[in-house]
Amino acid sequence: MQNLEKYFGPLSTRQSERFLQLGPLYNYWNERINIISRKDIGNLYLHHILHSLSIAKTIRFIPGTVVIDAGTGGGFPGIPLAVFFPDVHFILVDSITKKIRIVETLIRETGLDNCEIRNVRLEDLNDKADFVVCRAVAEIPILFGWVKKNIIPGGVNTLKNGLLALKGGNLEEEIKPMGSGVTVYNLVEYFSEVFFETKKLVYVPV
Repeated sequence: MQNLEKYFGPLSTRQSERFLQLGPLYNYWNERINIISRKDIGNLYLHHILHSLSIAKTIRFIPGTVVIDAGTGGGFPGIPLAVFFPDVHFILVDSITKKIRIVETLIRETGLDNCEIRNVRLEDLNDKADFVVCRAVAEIPILFGWVKKNIIPGGVNTLKNGLLALKGGNLEEEIKPMGSGVTVYNLVEYFSEVFFETKKLVYVPV
């Protein structure tokens, strides 16, 4: 929690309450269904919540923006972003039923009213949104091929509507087929922790 305020300033009372709720909730459900590596659950706030919020270092979604979390898994990055952006609408998508049921429970128990869930493959998703966000679901050309149909061209945010994908490692070969329109943000420029040294955010506009 200290890192959240360190990097994002004072949170509202409701935001703080919800972020504090996530720790015990994830610990409880992770003992029953392995949604986060049991070796990594102790790093929940740094490796999962703060990592998810790193998207907010490159764009502050304006109220009314619609965001799809593609392959949300255990609710990342969608749930932390939904807490941080209470006036933005999030659609959390995953094809694995047991994971999406846990996400549904987390949304209900934290009282988030700006989220919907979809238990469907990305290829079959019909919802439209301004942005698609994700964490390491697939290589960028494949992922963009799945979700481009779901992104509304244009937009009114500081970035044009598009894909925002959290990735790691050397991405030069992976993004080469996407051409010159891709922007790669190195998260170490925003965060001082060693964890972020190899972490990146890839932005592909539509």
